[in-house]
Amino acid sequence: MKEQVKIYTIPSCSDCNFAKRYFKEHQIPFTDFNCEEDVKYAEEVWNLTGKQVVPTLVIGEKVFVGFADHLHEITNLLK
Repeated sequence: MKEQVKIYTIPSCSDCNFAKRYFKEHQIPFTDFNCEEDVKYAEEVWNLTGKQVVPTLVIGEKVFVGFADHLHEITNLLK
């Protein structure tokens, strides 16, 4: 069973766009939270990580700061 994927992004972030493209290409459903459109999402990132870094991904109970650096672990988690 696939875990629910939440991704906190901003439109100009290349790693964010890579992550969303990866999920779409692999037909992995995700919810995108645009931190530029709503400051509450940026606050959620801060509460999750203590940082203001995107992409921040939440998959089940796991939180990842960045996508490309964690691609292998994320892929295994979503199998």
